[in-house]
Amino acid sequence: QVFADKAVPSWREQLTLRALVVSALLAVMFSVIVMKLNLTTGIIPSLNVSAGLLGFFFVRLWTSAFERMGLIGQPFTRQENTVIQTCVVSAYGIAFSGGFGSYLFGMSDTIAKQATEANDAWNIKEPHLGWMIGFLFLVSFIGIFALVPMRKIMIVDYKLTYPSGTATAYLINGFHTPEGAKLAKKQVKILGRYFMVSFFWGFFQWFFSGGDDCGFKNFPTLGLEAYKNRFYFDFSPTYIGVGMICPHIVNVSVILGGIISWGIMWPLIGKKKGSWYPASLPESSLHGLQAYRVFISIALILGDGLYNFVKVLIRTIAGFISMVQKNSKAMLPVSDNGSPTAEAMSFDDERRTELFLKDQIPMAVAYGGYAVVASISIGTLPQIFPQLKWYYILVAYVVAPVLAFCNAYGSGLTDWSLASTYGKLAIFVFGAWAGLANGGVLVGLAACGVMMSIVSTASDLMQDFKTGYLTLASPKSMFISQVIGTSMGCVISPCVFWLFYKAFSDIGTSGTEYPAPYAIVYRNMAILGVDGFNTLPANCMTLCYIFFAAAIAINLIRDLTPHKFSRFIPLPMAMAIPFYIGSYFAIDMFLGSFILFVWEKVNKAKADAFGPAVASGLICGDGIWTLPQSILALAKVNPPICMKFLTRGDNVKVDKFLGG
Repeated sequence: QVFADKAVPSWREQLTLRALVVSALLAVMFSVIVMKLNLTTGIIPSLNVSAGLLGFFFVRLWTSAFERMGLIGQPFTRQENTVIQTCVVSAYGIAFSGGFGSYLFGMSDTIAKQATEANDAWNIKEPHLGWMIGFLFLVSFIGIFALVPMRKIMIVDYKLTYPSGTATAYLINGFHTPEGAKLAKKQVKILGRYFMVSFFWGFFQWFFSGGDDCGFKNFPTLGLEAYKNRFYFDFSPTYIGVGMICPHIVNVSVILGGIISWGIMWPLIGKKKGSWYPASLPESSLHGLQAYRVFISIALILGDGLYNFVKVLIRTIAGFISMVQKNSKAMLPVSDNGSPTAEAMSFDDERRTELFLKDQIPMAVAYGGYAVVASISIGTLPQIFPQLKWYYILVAYVVAPVLAFCNAYGSGLTDWSLASTYGKLAIFVFGAWAGLANGGVLVGLAACGVMMSIVSTASDLMQDFKTGYLTLASPKSMFISQVIGTSMGCVISPCVFWLFYKAFSDIGTSGTEYPAPYAIVYRNMAILGVDGFNTLPANCMTLCYIFFAAAIAINLIRDLTPHKFSRFIPLPMAMAIPFYIGSYFAIDMFLGSFILFVWEKVNKAKADAFGPAVASGLICGDGIWTLPQSILALAKVNPPICMKFLTRGDNVKVDKFLGG
């Protein structure tokens, strides 16, 4: 009712040129940030607040510049703000669902060499800009069409909460009130300040990184022995910011996982060299110590994923049945003309529903779009991946809408998207169907991409529809902005990845700045799907079973105990991440969490208002520094100084060598 006296612009007026220009600018910015996170640890926090805040800031900047020139521009509305938000989130979402840090890069020779099994030409596809853009255009749009016919059922009839979409809507609505605009201005100032600090800190660090294992990123803050076991603070503003955004329990779980793996398990298993696995193998071999790191991590991820998949599926089915029973007096609506629920509506809900149903997306567009895109994909994808037969894709597209509905309904209830779990399921099903001799590893990874893209995009679209419903944005403008944002992402994300790939020669290699941990994890899942467990070293499978069961048990205990106790029980999925790559980023995240915790104790109101802005500034500044860093690397401009740390004994030897 606060906005009752303001006219709602038509869907065409919501899709402005400035909205698309600002969206493109922010899409590039956030794609770089997400790509960096993808290729370092694979932990991607929600960047919705940052995108909403920066979208609001840039359009206000645009309108004030026009006013200074004496030009009267169109007023900036919350509907236009929602269009920008939708466009940006769908664009940088491709940087995650496109698999550049997981299944797509897992196809490459770089990752195949580390996996040792199934590394023949039939199971490898090297990254190339052309086919990556084509692949993303083929698989990313089908999810947009899959659930359009269900939007009224999900949003109006079943009133699913979609917590992320709802939170984003309240954020945008708040910006467009006088008090909210003042707060947003202060938040942008804070974000800008920490952006500059983070950017110039990245620039300063670069000067000292002129060689392998050089610079602040390799600073043995906890001693050289701890550094060898990947326990050190690497001065990363990005992960301090991530720690401030992620819940405290996630940060504690990550550091606990690092202590259990690198602090206890790997040193103990390392002592079994020559007994459990050949002593002659290098540490990076997947027949040696590396196998325990990778496969125990996979066991935790699969155990956690399976438990949550079953839990969300049960909740989805139970919620669906209760909704059907609740509306049993009316027919189950199957289109925008379905029967309305008999519940009394508030003024807000009446207004929202009226406008949400006003600009309908024709059913012919939804069904026809799905059929056309699916047909093109079925005919074209086998040209990119000859191993991926047309009937595999047909089966995926027949099953996908059902899985997309389950995921969208589940995320509406719990805010938990299981897109990556559906992708892993596709790896095992399609990989085993094809078999190793027929390129099963590549088939599994490509099928993962198809399934993950559809399920993820469909769920994101429903979150956007919920945001639009609460901000009175037209579903038509939301749908079009999602299509435009997805198109941007299909071009921007591969180009950003290509920049990283060409600028950093050791990308994807364990122990480097960009290890892309999930690429090796996804490839090994595909190998397990087609090759079984025969090649693993002694006791590795036993430990995998133990950790798989432990992940399920921990989740079960979390769900069965009261909240006052369960909030202290760690998350197995978060614990699994440092098992493979080490704990250096976990220390950064824990520090970020600790800073926010202390800030909340000192002044909770300020921490709640400005904490996300500080975190976003740290993440954005360090992330954007990657662009000039990549350009310098491509131009063969190397840092002038190597700052390295040695033991006293090694230092004496170096001094003698240089003196001699």
